[in-house]
Amino acid sequence: MVQLGRPLLRKYRNVRVVIRMSLGGCTNRPFYRIVAAHNRRARDGKYLEQIGCYDPLPNRYGEKIMGLNFDRFKYWFAYGATLTKPLEKLLGKAPSPPFWFQLRLVLGLMTA
Repeated sequence: MVQLGRPLLRKYRNVRVVIRMSLGGCTNRPFYRIVAAHNRRARDGKYLEQIGCYDPLPNRYGEKIMGLNFDRFKYWFAYGATLTKPLEKLLGKAPSPPFWFQLRLVLGLMTA
């Protein structure tokens, strides 16, 4: 878990770190940041670190664009962060091989 100082420990007791999508953009033009945040924070509130972004509207080539800093994602995942259900669905749609297979290989949880 995240190492917090003594005063912050009282405030954030029983807090987990989650990797989730934070909504941004304008009306009819959503944009999501993929962030690591405390689970008790508001969806669009403060976050620990932005590790990616996702544009759900297709561009002129029909592509929905997602960027992810895989090194920082791996760091937070190894730190004990959990993923939210919408983000799990989104990452499941990643190009082959499946995202979880790649993640297990990188973290050494599975042999090739």
